[in-house]
Amino acid sequence: MKISEYVSFDAVGLAQLMATGEVAPAEVEAAAREAAQAVDPHINALVETWPTDDAPRPGSTPLAGVPFLIKDIAVAMAGRRMELGSRLARGNVAGADSSLMLRFRRAGLVTFGRTATPEMAYSITTEPLLYGATRNPWDIERSAGGSSGGAGAAVAAGVVPIAHATDAAGSLRIPAACNGLFGLKPTRGRVSMGPGADEVFNGLAVHGSVSRTVRDSAVLLDLIRGPEPGDPYFAQEPSRPYAQEVTRTPGRLRIGVLAQAWGGRRTTPPVADALSRTVRLLASLGHQVEEAEIGLGADWEEFVLANARLMTANLTAQIDELAAAFDRPVDSSTLEPPTLAGYRYGQRVSAAEFVTALTIRNRVARSLARYFDTHDMLLTPTLPELPVPLGTYAEGAQALDGLGWIDRINDRSPFTMVFNVAGTPAMSVPVTADAETGLPIGMQFAAGYGREGLLFRLAGQLEQASPWSGRTPTVWAGSPPRTGHETRADQGGC
Repeated sequence: MKISEYVSFDAVGLAQLMATGEVAPAEVEAAAREAAQAVDPHINALVETWPTDDAPRPGSTPLAGVPFLIKDIAVAMAGRRMELGSRLARGNVAGADSSLMLRFRRAGLVTFGRTATPEMAYSITTEPLLYGATRNPWDIERSAGGSSGGAGAAVAAGVVPIAHATDAAGSLRIPAACNGLFGLKPTRGRVSMGPGADEVFNGLAVHGSVSRTVRDSAVLLDLIRGPEPGDPYFAQEPSRPYAQEVTRTPGRLRIGVLAQAWGGRRTTPPVADALSRTVRLLASLGHQVEEAEIGLGADWEEFVLANARLMTANLTAQIDELAAAFDRPVDSSTLEPPTLAGYRYGQRVSAAEFVTALTIRNRVARSLARYFDTHDMLLTPTLPELPVPLGTYAEGAQALDGLGWIDRINDRSPFTMVFNVAGTPAMSVPVTADAETGLPIGMQFAAGYGREGLLFRLAGQLEQASPWSGRTPTVWAGSPPRTGHETRADQGGC
């Protein structure tokens, strides 16, 4: 199978080819590895690849035999390293599969490597010191987003059609927006975080994927959803498979539009123009679109403070556990400035402050729930600006404390974290692109708790009305790279 053929299919399409015997699984995997070798020197999206021993029977699942990548955090694969993008966890090897990894195996996915993440997934750009910056395939001088930036860049460049991602503050939707992909953050409790954790960041974090087509994300979520014994959350099972929702009409939806974010960060003109075009597209499809008036249930400063307390307290516990396990110090030799600042801030969070932060989480969830009682969806830009140049987030980072870093993340991505706090599903859809630069622009749609099916219906409709699969980035496995700038992950820099 030639790379040009390989990249022309999505995951479901590849699985169907293997199921009918038109191509052998070994050929598909070989094409994926060849694609990785062709593009990764330019984007540095992969931490490592490895030989595979899984041999799923073609046709046994809708994704059997599809090449796949897991993120370097939150999913454990027995015998493989999971280093969390950090020098503190360098060399960490998982002793057993996590629940999610077992589900990936049962889904028939052929996992042959791991993708880059910022240290501890504690940023919305993927520029860790451990393995160097991941570059955006559309413009290698720009960020691929984070914390699932490696996944986003790898899928966008054609290495795999779909990859594992996580989302605690936008970490799935942001790379989807930066790289021109589809990414849906599921409802809290939809996919198990076990068995090593009951919840991550007090329920803010979820597992999901980024993909080039809507149906791929829907099919994978069907294969991995559902609770495990001991899980603290339970999202009611959908009435039908999500894969079926993609081709169903969403009906006439009442969609609110929030053009300017709660925190005051202004939406830039290219993104505002893209939002206006999206509104016109929705109206042409028969949806009722109106300006939204939606409160957070908390002041913005109160919201950011609560998130800082929840995230840094959790971060501190994780760092202490890793430091003890590897007998390594917690200092600048093992942690980057934002992570170290978060650790020190988390050490000072009191029990009362932590409980108060959980109270804010509840208020935000209740406020959004009231909004979705009267509206089907909320539309916002995924990000208020185009993908930023590499190094943007590092400017002045050493002077920030833990609260200051979380404030910076929320300021640069003010639309995403609200839905992590509320636990409701939200998706980034690459409906359009910037006319001047050609960079993709993601539009975020959020719905009420447990309503992923409705989101998939609208996403399928938008994909038909404004197809994005024909857009390919500068660094694309299906064609020679149009740039001479290379990075090497094995040199730890760019």
